[in-house]
Amino acid sequence: MYLHLGQDTVITTESIVAMFDIDACTVSKKTRDFLANAEKKGEVVNVSYELPKSFVVCEKQGKTVVYITQLSTKTLLLRTESSASTRKMSGKIGLFG
Repeated sequence: MYLHLGQDTVITTESIVAMFDIDACTVSKKTRDFLANAEKKGEVVNVSYELPKSFVVCEKQGKTVVYITQLSTKTLLLRTESSASTRKMSGKIGLFG
């Protein structure tokens, strides 16, 4: 199944490791360090330059990709659930924040 993250960005739900609320998670130094390291490694993709509300961590071909999106985790989760209701997803998706 596929998940539209905004603008022209679509990912497979199978690649999702976790979805995080930016406001809730960036309070933690570990999360800020994770995002800073991902940015340095070129692993961050800004889906939109609007105010970010969440970030999605994916694994693609053994590499980590972090998508920063203007959509809330609730919206993203609802989109995955609507996709899952039409077809069963493999694995679980973590939602944090």
